Amino acid sequence: MAADARASSPAPPDSADGRPRGARPARTCPRPPEPAGHPLRVAIIGGGPGGLYAAALLKRLDPAREVTLWERNAPDDTFGFGVVLSDETLGGIEHADPQVYAALQRDFVRWDDIDIVHRGTRHTSGGHGFAALGRRRLLEILHERCRSLGVALRFRTEAPGPARLAKEYDLVIAADGVHSTTREAYAQVFRPQVTGHHCRYIWLAADFALDAFRFEVAETPHGVMQLHGYPYAADASTVIVEMREEVWRAAGFDGLAEQDSVERCAKIFADALGGRPLSSNKSAWTTFRTVVNERWSHGNVVLLGDAAHTAHFSIGSGTKLAVEDALALAACLREHPDVRDASAAYEEERRPVVASTQRAARASLEWFENIGLYLDQPPRRFAFNLLTRSRRVTHANLRLRDPRFTEAVEREAGCPPGTPPMFTPFRLRGLTLRNRVVVSPMDMYSATDGLPGDFHLVHLGARALGGAALVMTEMVCVSAQGRITPGCTGLYTARQADAWRRITDFVHHRAPGAAIGVQLGHAGRKGSTKLMWEGMDEPLPDGNWPLVAASPLPYKPDSQTPRELTRAQLTDLRHQFADAARRAARSGFDLLELHCAHGYLLSGFLSPLTNRRTDAYGGPLAGRLRFPLEVFDAVRTVWPAERPMTVRISATDWARGGTSADDAVEIARAFAAHGADAIDVSTGQVVADERPEFGRSYQTPFADRIRHEAKVPVIAVGAISSWDDVNSLILAGRTDLCALARPHLHDPNWTLHAAAEQGYTGPGAEWPAPYRAGSRPPRTGRTDVPRSARTGRLTQDPAV
Repeated sequence: MAADARASSPAPPDSADGRPRGARPARTCPRPPEPAGHPLRVAIIGGGPGGLYAAALLKRLDPAREVTLWERNAPDDTFGFGVVLSDETLGGIEHADPQVYAALQRDFVRWDDIDIVHRGTRHTSGGHGFAALGRRRLLEILHERCRSLGVALRFRTEAPGPARLAKEYDLVIAADGVHSTTREAYAQVFRPQVTGHHCRYIWLAADFALDAFRFEVAETPHGVMQLHGYPYAADASTVIVEMREEVWRAAGFDGLAEQDSVERCAKIFADALGGRPLSSNKSAWTTFRTVVNERWSHGNVVLLGDAAHTAHFSIGSGTKLAVEDALALAACLREHPDVRDASAAYEEERRPVVASTQRAARASLEWFENIGLYLDQPPRRFAFNLLTRSRRVTHANLRLRDPRFTEAVEREAGCPPGTPPMFTPFRLRGLTLRNRVVVSPMDMYSATDGLPGDFHLVHLGARALGGAALVMTEMVCVSAQGRITPGCTGLYTARQADAWRRITDFVHHRAPGAAIGVQLGHAGRKGSTKLMWEGMDEPLPDGNWPLVAASPLPYKPDSQTPRELTRAQLTDLRHQFADAARRAARSGFDLLELHCAHGYLLSGFLSPLTNRRTDAYGGPLAGRLRFPLEVFDAVRTVWPAERPMTVRISATDWARGGTSADDAVEIARAFAAHGADAIDVSTGQVVADERPEFGRSYQTPFADRIRHEAKVPVIAVGAISSWDDVNSLILAGRTDLCALARPHLHDPNWTLHAAAEQGYTGPGAEWPAPYRAGSRPPRTGRTDVPRSARTGRLTQDPAV
């Protein structure tokens, strides 16, 4: 039921719903009534906005339906204060039920600005477009609509058990909140996962209307606290106060009564409130819980809203998601007469949208959990970082909404006028990169006996000509036994070094301004496998070579079992890495990266899942770091002092008991202390049973944290595919460089095309002389900007 509506009552989001303005509309219901037939008997558990709106829609689409809703609370009982709905959601409501839409329109409070107050300075960003109203008023509108349509509303009444309802009704909709008893009754089917988080928060209200959505940070003796506030009526605002659990306890909130907490919060944020008091409504400090279910339906029982999923209040999507669930379910029931088919279609339609929203909400939640990392940023960069925290609002999108604000952020970050952040230079030791784009290392599996050939010349040369500042080789192996496949390149012979020299010479002479780096590595237990397109990570059917690793653990059950490295072999390996580094220097590479990621040899030492040694090279993190650091020192000693070295790590194993984000910070600190100039932050591929959380720029939070905690430059990787993403990450200070892989396979000239799409022709985006005639695209009559610039949406993820 609606007993815990506080968990989903939304604060204003990034752009009402977290999407760029102009994003595709929500699902709408068909208006015509259904054909005559057996009318559904529908039971709805929970009288929050999602349950009430589902009841109204189902009854409106077919007045013959019998729709009964149970709510254990009184009609005017509710938690929280204001509710925000986006233009997208409102569009769906308008199409599905103009009467509800008209009632909402009469009560909405609208505004455009976001104020961010940090260390006494307020920065305002406009053009965002919010609409809010009181939660109590929203429920009243839905109550009136349900009654007018003939829905049976049973308040102050516990619903019968879901098993009984499932027998008596054709369809049971469980809209009973984050603590859903229906979900728990069928937990073995829905398989819910409920995750707690690190902050405490409380919902409060002020008796005046803020003139903007307001974020305010208070640095107290106990730690950082933050306020989220927004108007929801002409004389009222929602105020949420949030802080980490340890700050909450240190400040003594754990021992305060409700009213004492309210008064304490009003005192801490007196400037934001103009000295006015705050009020509560059965308000209590709580922690947010993220709810994810493997399934949303069971027989004729279907989950809706917070019972199925939750999204953190900082992007304001709780009520929005519930209302859109109701729209989609009603439409699917119209399109699929069978309840089970309709439930399956509803889940198939909604799950990708919800998953995308939950990814954005998780990013926003974690940003606020770690807000203390960003307090020392320049004030406008801090504001920009906050606005783009969910990765849905982007640099280009903000330029459209508020160009003056965005240009001020760019000036503060040192961007020359008219220069996109991605085209500012960056210095690593003695190497100055002309822009912030890196061609990520990508194994090509196209060598013979470790020799790079014409393919590698064309592959790497084309991408250097395409404008990237730094082009990285694939993992170049330090020995024949260190190869992943028979098609991997190496630097363990003079002939291989000469072949690489041919490629570096081409880059330096034919692509002026581009740098080329080499990634050195050893496959460890993941070696002696087929070429990727023949069967990734599958053992060779014949011609295998023996494998070595930190511990004798096969990568997969059918993989070859490696031998555990002895002390003598560790010494030999250090020499192999150093010898390969000497050859790399003579080959003319500008930068060297040590591959300590993705489960290869050095990564295998770092992860507790793959290092079970009991000697000095195993055990705690300091022991697991010992050999990778020894290799790094051996390489740094022979690598020219003026040339930079980077290290690629897997910042998480995406597996229980593996490398954690905290471990990654310590690993980065250790390599930086030994002379690493930057950390290339990847994730996973360490164990075969990993469970990555894929999504837009999904690895960048790890780079962000390492940059701010370890105080070392970072290279971000992972589903960064638009120039808008690159600009956003650089300007927010989440990374120093962005490495892109698949986009460069799709388009070798990705960087030059990014400049052209942004209308930029300055430093860092120079076309090679033979190609300058094609630097301006042919005229097509189009005058609009590219879709990515208009919306900032990532084309590869249709849910965003």
